[in-house]
Amino acid sequence: MSSPAVAQRLAPFGTSIFAEMTRLAQAHQAINLAQGFPDFDGPDFIKRAAIRAIEAGHAQYARSFGVPALNTAIARFYERDAGLMFDPDTEITVTCGCTEAIAAAMLGLLNPGDEVVLFEPFYDSYPACIAMAGALPRFVRLHPRDGAFAFDEANLRAAFTARTRAVLVNTPHNPTGKVFSERELTLIADLALRHDAFVISDEVYEHLVYELEQPHLRLAALPGMRDRTLTLSSLGKTFSLTGWKVGWALGAPALTRAVRAAHQFLTFAGATPLQHAAAEALEHAEDAIPDLVAQFRERRDFLGDVLTSLRFNVFTPAGTYFILADFSRLSAESDVAFCQRLTREVGVAAIPPSAFYHNASGGHSLVRFAFCKQRATLEAAARRLQALRGA
Repeated sequence: MSSPAVAQRLAPFGTSIFAEMTRLAQAHQAINLAQGFPDFDGPDFIKRAAIRAIEAGHAQYARSFGVPALNTAIARFYERDAGLMFDPDTEITVTCGCTEAIAAAMLGLLNPGDEVVLFEPFYDSYPACIAMAGALPRFVRLHPRDGAFAFDEANLRAAFTARTRAVLVNTPHNPTGKVFSERELTLIADLALRHDAFVISDEVYEHLVYELEQPHLRLAALPGMRDRTLTLSSLGKTFSLTGWKVGWALGAPALTRAVRAAHQFLTFAGATPLQHAAAEALEHAEDAIPDLVAQFRERRDFLGDVLTSLRFNVFTPAGTYFILADFSRLSAESDVAFCQRLTREVGVAAIPPSAFYHNASGGHSLVRFAFCKQRATLEAAARRLQALRGA
C-alpha cells in the first residue's frame, strides 16, 4: 500500500489511551484504576426493566431519536432536577452513549474552518471529533491552583475569535474533578453571547458531585443560554451502566436538527430494550442516585488518603469519579513511563494525563486514578501501592 490507511485528520490521535492502558493492565494482571468503569453492576430494578423489555418483544429498530417513553422520561427528569423544560419530540435526541452525542454535535453543527474553544485537559474524544468535522480547537488550560484547577480569564477571552463557532464545556470535569462555578459559567455564557457562539455542555457526571458548596450548575439555565446550549449526558455514569451506551442531547429545535442530521447516519438508533429500561431508571432516579454518590464520596476519600500517605500531591475532586494526583515527589519519569511502570511492576493501572493535553508536557507529572470501584478493589490496590513507599 503506497499511502497510510488512516485518514490524515485522525492519524495524529492514534489508539485511545483508555484502550492502551486497559490492555496493559490485562497483560500484567493489574488492578484497573485506569479506565472509568465500575466493577459492580448497576441497580437491579433497571436490569429487570431491560429483561422485561426484551421479553415484551422490543427487539427491532427504535425510533431514530429515541423511543417515546425514554424521551418523555428525559424531559421529566430535567424538569424535576433543574426546572428546564424540553419538548420530547423536537428537543431531545437519544444517542449511543454520550460519546456519540459529542460526535453528532460536532459533525452536525460545525463547518470546516470553524473554531471551538476547548478546556484542557480534555476527554480525548473532543479533539478527534472536532477534527472529523474539519474544525479547529482553541485551547484554554486549566491550571492547578490552591488544591484545585482553574482557568485564567484573560486566556479564555483571548481564545474567542471571529471564527469561534462553539465552546465545549465539561462539568463536572474529567479528568480534574473540577465543578465549574457560577462565576465561571456566567463568564463563558457572556462570551458565547457576545461572539454569537453556542455551547456544547457535556454534563455526563452531572449527579456525581460531593461538596455542598460546589453544586453542579447547568449552563442552559443561565440567562440567554436556553436556546444556544446543547446539553449532553447519559445513563452510564449516573447508574453505573457504562456498557449500555444510552446517551442523549438536549437543545432548542435548531440545535437538535443539527444533531439528528449527523446521528441518523452515525448509528441511526440505540439498543431498543435498553432505552425502555433507561426510561424506568430516570423515572426512579431519586431512589438510586443518593446511595451511589455516598459510596463514591467514601471511596474518593479512601483512595485520596492512600495516595496522600504515599506522597502524591492529590487534587481532591469535587465531582466525577477520578482523582488527579502529582507524582513528582516519587519520580522524575514522564507520566507515560510512570503509569507503565506502575502497571507492570506495582500491579495497579492508571491513566497518564498527557493524552488529555494538546502539548503532552502539560500532564508530565500527573496521574489519573478511577475510584468507581468496589471498596475491596480499592483496598487491594492500596496494598499494592505500598510498594511505592520510600520511592
